[in-house]
Amino acid sequence: MQTKGLQLHESGILKERVQQARDILSDCTLCPRRCGVNRLEGEIGRCGTAEHAVIASYNPHFGEEQPLVGSHGSGTIFLSGCSLGCCFCQNFDISHNASSGHAVDAESFAAVILDLQSRGCHNINFVTPSHVVPHIMAALIPAYENGLTLPLVYNCSGYETLSTLELLDGLIDVYMPDFKFWEKDTAQKYADAADYSETARLAVREMHRQVGDLHIDRNGIATHGLLIRHLLMPGGLEETKAILNFIASQISTDTYVNIMDQYRPCGTISAYAELHTSISPKHYSEAVGYAEKIGLQRLDRRELSSLLKRLGISP
Repeated sequence: MQTKGLQLHESGILKERVQQARDILSDCTLCPRRCGVNRLEGEIGRCGTAEHAVIASYNPHFGEEQPLVGSHGSGTIFLSGCSLGCCFCQNFDISHNASSGHAVDAESFAAVILDLQSRGCHNINFVTPSHVVPHIMAALIPAYENGLTLPLVYNCSGYETLSTLELLDGLIDVYMPDFKFWEKDTAQKYADAADYSETARLAVREMHRQVGDLHIDRNGIATHGLLIRHLLMPGGLEETKAILNFIASQISTDTYVNIMDQYRPCGTISAYAELHTSISPKHYSEAVGYAEKIGLQRLDRRELSSLLKRLGISP
């Protein structure tokens, strides 16, 4: 099936948008930080990335949500650098070190995309892509010209500008933002981003406008739509409830939501004693129970039997 992105390429619209996106890099306002640096001349803002995108690693990934993983994995491309920069980031080594990996131009980026497609992945999953949107868009041109047909997944922090998301309209098939914080003070304390919640709410609404609720085909694979992640934080149950309330009341009770309990102490959290712990089964159970109570109908459930099969173990 021809994707909307391929249609935008064949119509010439993608090429026009690539130029618009690249122009932004000369006075960069891609993300809500709006650093205003000239990345085309090598200047670096909060994301740590200048003219070229840096790929830390890429592979078929089986740790994502089941509708993305299927039987052959999600084709994840881990991009170095980050425009949000949480102090507790689970990928701290690459998100806070934008030089960790290999700089790529459009052709070599496209080669990575096509390699993942050739390995049977169900989608191309751009991890932490917000600061390299122009680079992703530019790579899609040679990728489409050489046979790209897979859905594209935008796996982000939720800290997005509407103007950047508008450039992606019709290109991204599955938006997968994390909704991290609700309170300004929390977002400021852990990510220096007091505007996070307001910004994420606008971004999630725009993502849902573009792609709607998550659509899963008869083979159990996501083809398009919105999938929201929320990482549980120590002591953050009330913020979790507020975020879930927003999703249920302002987005859709059919939103596919993954409430994640894998927080672990890492990064630069030494000054925050409250973060030196993990998520208890009781905390996780209360969060899931609350989501069900307010009508969220599609909560991600890890299928143990599928995981065991992928590991070669008979359940």
